[in-house]
Amino acid sequence: MSYDDQNIFAKILRGEIPNKTVYEDDHVLAFEDINPHAPVHVLVIPKGPYTDIGDFSANASDLEITAYYRAFPKILDKLDLTGDGYRVIANCGINGGQEVPHFHSHILGGTKIGCMVSK
Repeated sequence: MSYDDQNIFAKILRGEIPNKTVYEDDHVLAFEDINPHAPVHVLVIPKGPYTDIGDFSANASDLEITAYYRAFPKILDKLDLTGDGYRVIANCGINGGQEVPHFHSHILGGTKIGCMVSK
């Protein structure tokens, strides 16, 4: 899958579509999902053009990778999720349920999160 610079996350990063930012630094943007599946549902995206976790892991710089994963404790602290728990999901490809071809992780919390996969 090649990177589509017209995907919704690329447009958010360019400021063409507004978002409710939770956290931002030079390499990472975290914002509220517009169609939440839990009381807390935040998307965390790298600012670079990566299609999925495989692309990100193989092609992002060490600085980008470190910044991405080091952002999580800061985001979780802002969301006040560390006490009761949360789930982090990264969907990849059609079978994995990925809807936007820009690598992203979902942080879900604020309630008990159900099954890992639909039955």
